Amino acid sequence: MSKFQTSIHEYLETLPEHTFNRLYQKPATCLAIFRLLPPLGKQIIMSCLYVDKPIPVNEMRLWFKDGAGITKQMEAMTRLKALHIFTEQHNNYKMNPTFLQEFRNALTGGGNSESFGLATSTPDKHHVDIAFLDDYATKQWEAILHFMVGTTEGKPPCKGVLNLLGRSGLMTGGSNAQQAENMDAREFASQMARQDFGVPTITNKGFQFLLQDINTQVWAFLLQYLNMAESLNMDLVEVLTFFFQLGSLELGNDYSSEKLTPSQTHLLEDLKAYGIVYQRKRGSRRYYPTRLATTLTSGTPVMLGSHSSATKNSAAGAAAAVRKTDDEEEDGHGFIVIETNYRVYAYTDSPLQIAVLNLFVHLRDRFPNMVTGVVTRDSIRRALSNGITAEQIITYLSAHAHAQMRKHSPVLPLTVVDQIRLWEIEKNRLRAAPSWNYSQFNRQQDFESTLEYASELGVVQWSDSKRKMLCITQEGHQPVGAYVRKLITKHKEQQAQQQQQAHQHQQGHQHQQQQHHHHATSVHS
Repeated sequence: MSKFQTSIHEYLETLPEHTFNRLYQKPATCLAIFRLLPPLGKQIIMSCLYVDKPIPVNEMRLWFKDGAGITKQMEAMTRLKALHIFTEQHNNYKMNPTFLQEFRNALTGGGNSESFGLATSTPDKHHVDIAFLDDYATKQWEAILHFMVGTTEGKPPCKGVLNLLGRSGLMTGGSNAQQAENMDAREFASQMARQDFGVPTITNKGFQFLLQDINTQVWAFLLQYLNMAESLNMDLVEVLTFFFQLGSLELGNDYSSEKLTPSQTHLLEDLKAYGIVYQRKRGSRRYYPTRLATTLTSGTPVMLGSHSSATKNSAAGAAAAVRKTDDEEEDGHGFIVIETNYRVYAYTDSPLQIAVLNLFVHLRDRFPNMVTGVVTRDSIRRALSNGITAEQIITYLSAHAHAQMRKHSPVLPLTVVDQIRLWEIEKNRLRAAPSWNYSQFNRQQDFESTLEYASELGVVQWSDSKRKMLCITQEGHQPVGAYVRKLITKHKEQQAQQQQQAHQHQQGHQHQQQQHHHHATSVHS
């Protein structure tokens, strides 16, 4: 699965069963979650879709080859059970009846058709085309990214977006809610961006966010929005349902907003700021999904072109915003050339793309349609210190490689790739790891016994026999701690036994002395 699909699944698996029962009442939601599943999960659902009785666990295992096939089947079923699509009872798998019925409706056109959006009944006098929607989505989304990297393209994002940037950990700064209410967007943005060098205070997580694909970026925003839904007095199920509904809409068509719930109406206003939907004015009875919306659940990669370039040529801008397949990428949409001497040539005039490159490339010259730079040890170490990994840098360079670079295999020069990884290894020679420190052992024998036990478990991070100190991983703390407690209990029992024996010996000695004294007295008499 792609990274954005993994993050959605991780969120969904935290939801309680009653939330899923409400979600699965909508055919569009069932279809959206199905589309987000890995291929094997989809295959299992389709195989069981028209089986009206529970399927024995042993019988389903016969569908797969022994060994790796069974392992993959168990992994797929674990995920399906976590999403409450299947339950396991009395060694039988049973599909959720609500999901079963509504997913059938989604495939056959039955049930509530409004689940897939309510089309408007009258033509729009201000109809917009796909090129306009692509340009609008590009402008809105890149305004957020420009603000994150500190460029001054266009007006700053609205307060809701800035609040989300702060809450998601992508940026630091901003104000509390009461202060924010009394500021306009520019004042709020100014406070968010205030720093010694006048650039936004972007976090390590924010740097990593910039290098991800657009689907992952959009879902990162939406998942954070879901975490804020309760504080906004919004129904979580209605918000999720609307997200999944947007993924099933058709690009270029307009849809009615009249039957949206209050939570969804509020949500629609916020999604406009992200470029996910377009609405001509606040309170309009219709809205248009952009390409960011229609690809939410498809897994299709989305590439948005630079708004600055798009405004120069609307046709070129529309084409640049169209999602691109791997084949199309090879036809010339990449813009980066990197040589074995670490020199980088980027054929772009996009301030955003240049700003992202500047995160890990030392830029030297800028021309009207090209920038040049060089990958250096310092530029890579700067990126690494900001939380960007070597693999992310390599992935970004590969994904945006020029068509001439793609004619070679591998795409990037091995000397450059290996050196970037070596610089990361060099920086990570020392790494911090959470651990538990065991010290103050009374006996060397106890220390050595504990060290031997922890070594067998493979949880030792560091040890010092002279000082009788031991560092254990977080995972190893529980078993090693239990072992040490057993040693302590054993020593206490031994001490108690020794004290009891000493006490008995002392009593016996006193008794012998008393008998000897009595015998001496009798002889004297």
